Amino acid sequence: MLDVPVPAPPSLPTVDPNQYDDAQVAADADFKRAELEEFLEAGAWAGAFEAWAAETPVTEAQWEIVLDLDLLSHFDFFWDDFADRVGYHAPGIPEDWKERELHPELTSWGEVSSINAGLTELGQDVCDVLKDDYIDWESEYEAPDDLPDFG
Repeated sequence: MLDVPVPAPPSLPTVDPNQYDDAQVAADADFKRAELEEFLEAGAWAGAFEAWAAETPVTEAQWEIVLDLDLLSHFDFFWDDFADRVGYHAPGIPEDWKERELHPELTSWGEVSSINAGLTELGQDVCDVLKDDYIDWESEYEAPDDLPDFG
């Protein structure tokens, strides 16, 4: 359990999610960031964070590194209409952390892996809370009529 105060929710960027290595969505989509940001501020972030903190293996010392590096400001959440889901991009510590001397308290790959995995889990938890408890819109994507029937 991570016993720390709930941080402020991130402000969402206006980045095209296709620029991330871990996301692929329709380029002309409405990512609904303004609505998602409102939901985060209305309690989705706090609810997801508290649930995540109760279960995460991230330690308080590792959490201090996350805060020192301002990693939370690099979270991104966006609506993926095609998949009818909230997509996200979680920040992380880069592979060259040691060469860059990113933080004096980072001493092992284990710590880096724990932090990166923890932030990924937090991102997924936030997506789940947003989709389950806040989003009431329907996907506007309609599949073409000529898709094959695999049934």
